[in-house]
Amino acid sequence: MRRLLVLGAGTAGTMVVNKLRHRLARADWQITVVEPNDTHYYQPGYLFLPFGMYSPEQVVKPTRPLISDGVELICGEVDQVNTSDNRVLLSDGRSLPYDYLVIATGVTPRPDQTPGMLDGGQWRERIFDFYTYDGALALAKALDSFDEGRLVVHITDMPIKCPVAPLEFAFLADAYFRQRGMRDRVELVYATPLPGAFTKPVASARLGSMLDDRKITVEPDFLVERVDDTTLISYDEREVGFDLLVTVPLNMGADYVARSGLGNELNLVPVNRHTMLAKGYDNVFALGDASDIPTSKAGSVAHFSVEVFVDNFVEHAAGRPMTGSFDGHANCFVESGDGRALLIDFNYDTEPLPGSYPVPFAGPFRLLDEAAVNHWGKLAFRWMYWNVLLPGRPIPLPAHMSMAGKHVPRTGK
Repeated sequence: MRRLLVLGAGTAGTMVVNKLRHRLARADWQITVVEPNDTHYYQPGYLFLPFGMYSPEQVVKPTRPLISDGVELICGEVDQVNTSDNRVLLSDGRSLPYDYLVIATGVTPRPDQTPGMLDGGQWRERIFDFYTYDGALALAKALDSFDEGRLVVHITDMPIKCPVAPLEFAFLADAYFRQRGMRDRVELVYATPLPGAFTKPVASARLGSMLDDRKITVEPDFLVERVDDTTLISYDEREVGFDLLVTVPLNMGADYVARSGLGNELNLVPVNRHTMLAKGYDNVFALGDASDIPTSKAGSVAHFSVEVFVDNFVEHAAGRPMTGSFDGHANCFVESGDGRALLIDFNYDTEPLPGSYPVPFAGPFRLLDEAAVNHWGKLAFRWMYWNVLLPGRPIPLPAHMSMAGKHVPRTGK
């Protein structure tokens, strides 16, 4: 019996085992997934927790029922991958052999990597994150008691999970304080290591104008060196003071990736960006946020790349060439407040452009345009996530990006 071992039962890992369990003969394949947590978190929902738009129970479910019958779930922490003899060592001493390995342990926020961020008792007092469940809940309490001052939304460095989420937080904070009748008492600042609001020109111009319209000050090219009490200090010695800091700490892959010699400086696994095969290996893959592919670390990327990966894996395991090629397709709803959102759709080679999605002209979703239908689409995705995406059921969206319905603006804005 051949052994497929998947590390991590997040979005990518759960999709992979559920899809491949239906594609690989049970008599021939043992599929095992290793996951330390008995709870699965719907991470896109973290954004809504601080504003009371979601309740905590809407973003958590037990892990085991999400995994298909016929897939072995092992609760444990990975200590090291020994690629020389195809074994994964767990921290409790167990040793798991594999014929094929999929690394899908994602990335986590690492505030410890920024000097001063965890010092002085400021963490979860004046400095908060919303990329963790506990952090989002703590931030909800902080926002509820915040009545005036400077709120800074800050990104430490790229890449991060869902790179539009900090922008969404800034937009939602603007709406939140307006609805409470206190927007004039709150100064909103957006500090980013990027030269603008986003990485690509058309989207950056559109999102940047939205920040300007909401009187949210942008501090561009801001690479934080340290946090000194209530001040962010950049490498070029610029200072941004805060009364409340909402930060996105450095995102890094799992430490075992470094211990195993499989990762780069951020513990991300270098892979072929079209097949997800780890460079230098013939039986190791990395999916979702755990890989170094040059596109967004988002659930949509996990979804679209897994669609391509599953067919490729079946071919690869049969000794045939992998004919599928992932194009970096990503799409993300961008909440803009007041019950509206934008949608962006892009890949490795094509930046987000205006238009409609997924059907040309008909949509129903609007690209780079604020619309209520986009907001409702984002909210509806939570049901899709639990009931369609994770179980590995087909979603009628092409894995590859299409230019149908898109157009390049003449002015570049």
